[in-house]
Amino acid sequence: MISAAPAFGLNLPDYPWEAMAPYVATASKHPGGVVNLSIGTPVDPTPGLIREALANASDAHGYPTVHGTEALRQAVVDWFASRRGVPGLDPKDVMPTVGSKELVAWLPFLLGLSAGDVVVRPTVAYPTYDIGASLAGATAVAADDLDALDPATRAKVRLIWINSPGNPTGSVRDVESLRRIVAQAREIGAVVASDECYAELGWGEWDAQRGGEAVPSILDPRVSGGSTDGLLSVYSLSKQSNLAGYRAAFVAGDSAIMANLVNSRKHAGMIVPYPVQEAMRVALGDASHVLAQKDLYRGRRERLVPALEKFGLEIQESKAGLYLWSTAGEPTWDTVARFAELGIVVGPGVFYGEAGNGFIRVALTGSDERIDAAVERLGTGA
Repeated sequence: MISAAPAFGLNLPDYPWEAMAPYVATASKHPGGVVNLSIGTPVDPTPGLIREALANASDAHGYPTVHGTEALRQAVVDWFASRRGVPGLDPKDVMPTVGSKELVAWLPFLLGLSAGDVVVRPTVAYPTYDIGASLAGATAVAADDLDALDPATRAKVRLIWINSPGNPTGSVRDVESLRRIVAQAREIGAVVASDECYAELGWGEWDAQRGGEAVPSILDPRVSGGSTDGLLSVYSLSKQSNLAGYRAAFVAGDSAIMANLVNSRKHAGMIVPYPVQEAMRVALGDASHVLAQKDLYRGRRERLVPALEKFGLEIQESKAGLYLWSTAGEPTWDTVARFAELGIVVGPGVFYGEAGNGFIRVALTGSDERIDAAVERLGTGA
């Protein structure tokens, strides 16, 4: 008797976006074409100076460095000082990553977490925080404050993910909120990893170009007390520089943790290609293209907000980032279906945890023409 072959592969949930297929099919039948505002993928061109840097570095016949070139790491340090209010970082405490999602997924494993350890993530959150915990065999727990946890769970917390500005809600943690979570983490010996990839896209009180305050970083001295111990800041150039296709991101922070991450990633071959490292270096040194792109998103946001409200949605949070977190006071999938009938695809809030039920996420990442089409359809209901 021949026994059944053993199963191979990871036991992970199905990728959630597959559930959108019927709604995309409905929206695609609209005579004016589909307006896809469900995923935050950039639609505008990658700036020319970045593409030129990539091309100039294309003779990359040797292996790149996992830690990143000295020039790139210095560019990251300079960027933290000029754009994020974080002076004095040591270039050795910086490392490029293959996009930020890769690091989010693998950080618990790379930190050595395992069964019995707890990873805390926001109550409404990007699903990859949970996946990262699963890959390490740890347990993901949803909480926005450690005081919400029972003592037994709190004692097992090894890693705390915060996401400010948040995806999908667009919420922002101020300095006091960040300082509180850092103090809580240090009290129990946990690491705080802060996913900050929307930090340049603040609106209203967080719109630094319109008189607001810049979104604070976990490494800001007002938050950290001048020490990076136990703290990691994760950032991506996908949103600010239209580099999603380059997989260009980096992590910075705690010296001991960073040294271990660099060593582990050397063993695993987790390396950002040299041409991408050069493109990142140039992108980080130029603020003008970032501000120009933000102006485009600001204009799209200013057109979408009143159109969504006229359609009967209440927009909550959405203080920063590329999304409008909205509710019509009905189940998520009913709202998704109503938008699909108008040829508009939006993101279901239920993809971001139980607390997202009843919400949708509307992305600003449509061309001006597609945003205008959405505004017209929301106004006329056709």
